[in-house]
Amino acid sequence: MSQEEIAREAIKHALKALRKRHLVEEGAHAPAIIALSRPIISQGSEWKEKADNLETELQQCYKAQSRLSEQLVVEVAESRSSKALLQEKESLITSLQEELTQIRDECSQLKTELEEKIKALELVVSENQQIRAQLEEMTMKAKNAEAENKMLVDRWMLQKMQDAERLNEANALYEDMIDRLKASGLEKLAKQQVDGVVRRSEEGAEFFAESTVPSTCKHKINAHEGGCASILFEYNSARLISGGQDKSIKLWDTNTGSLSSTLYGCLGSVLDLAITHDNRSVIAASSSNNLYVWDVNSGRVRHTLTGHTDKVCAVDVSKISSRHVVSAAYDRTLKVWDLHKGYCVNTIIFHSNCNALAFSMDGQTIFSGHIDGNLRLWDIQTGKLLSEVAAHSLAAVTSISLSRSGNIILTSGRDNLHNLFDIRSLEVCGSLRATGNRVASNWSRSCISPDESYVAAGSADGSVYIWSISKADIVRTLKEHTAPVLSCSWSGLGKPLASADKNGVVCVWT
Repeated sequence: MSQEEIAREAIKHALKALRKRHLVEEGAHAPAIIALSRPIISQGSEWKEKADNLETELQQCYKAQSRLSEQLVVEVAESRSSKALLQEKESLITSLQEELTQIRDECSQLKTELEEKIKALELVVSENQQIRAQLEEMTMKAKNAEAENKMLVDRWMLQKMQDAERLNEANALYEDMIDRLKASGLEKLAKQQVDGVVRRSEEGAEFFAESTVPSTCKHKINAHEGGCASILFEYNSARLISGGQDKSIKLWDTNTGSLSSTLYGCLGSVLDLAITHDNRSVIAASSSNNLYVWDVNSGRVRHTLTGHTDKVCAVDVSKISSRHVVSAAYDRTLKVWDLHKGYCVNTIIFHSNCNALAFSMDGQTIFSGHIDGNLRLWDIQTGKLLSEVAAHSLAAVTSISLSRSGNIILTSGRDNLHNLFDIRSLEVCGSLRATGNRVASNWSRSCISPDESYVAAGSADGSVYIWSISKADIVRTLKEHTAPVLSCSWSGLGKPLASADKNGVVCVWT
């Protein structure tokens, strides 16, 4: 029997009980009613009162019956809602039981998989331990082999170095022989020099031309972004080379003002430039602490010379051969490099930083200008200091320029003086200055004309000043730049003159 049928039977039974009680009560009260109907005068008022009470009690019973009926209806409704809720809960319990069963099955499956994974992991760990033991064994063998290999390589390198040294000695002997042959061929020309100036009619002077004082800006070129610190002409050529803060080297045709080619590969600002006497290689000193050597024809970097620990601010190449290069950096060192070997062959350490460098004509002596104002001469082979002279009192030397004959060296300093020294005696043979001429930086480069008649130097006001060496006076002031002029260079052909400023503009003067 269902719950609903049980509830219906209970309600029916309750109604029957109420009716039976009602009938019993009516039967109980019937004699009293009959008695009340009898005309008994003596008990009339008492019975009437009892009848009223009984009637009142009967009404209360009816009311109680009504309340019980209402309560029964409410309880039936609540029973129905409880039954519905119970069914819903039973349905939910059933679904939860099913879900629990499913989860238990999944848990059992996962537990089985976990046990399998643990077994697999234990197997992998065991294999890993075996492999690690094999690796340690192989590592030991590799270390032993590496040590043996290193020993063999060291022995091989030592043998190769000995072979290379013997080959270099043979090459050096060969080059010395060639240089002596060249020197003997140039001896006659050297004897014909008069105060370092070659007469145009003499033998070997096909590239010589008398220098002219420029007056006009032929080309104004926006060469580099951020500034141009160094320019120079190729030997006996009108082609100009410039280097700037944009890390590029550019070659210009000064006849047309057009760009001939660009050399890339420098990782820092270009602070100084040099070119070999055969015009085949360009060397740049860079703020990246390195020097870069390019092959001009291919445009590729041949060497990156590393060894300095601070920015390299000056560089020069031997005028005898294309082999030796000297550089100066703000790590207080001068380094001599062998381009055939591609590495440093000598290092000179000094307490004062060097701003400018130049090789002597014979390639055996280095001239260096320092921030303490002194000009120093060094032996390239031994690295010993040969001589020292105070070029600029209490002011940094910013530029060193050797004359074409090699008899005069020009120094410029932050005291705004441009001094000419006789190489043989290291005595000042001329001192140039001008009102308004102010050296712009520690690396402002001045130059001497090829015929050694004039000196050109840039100024912080954007002007280029030209002095006559013989008159020791200004012969022309060139104004075209709008920024401090950092570098000047005179073509070996006698013209043109080029200048570069802090904005990267290059002017070609004729």
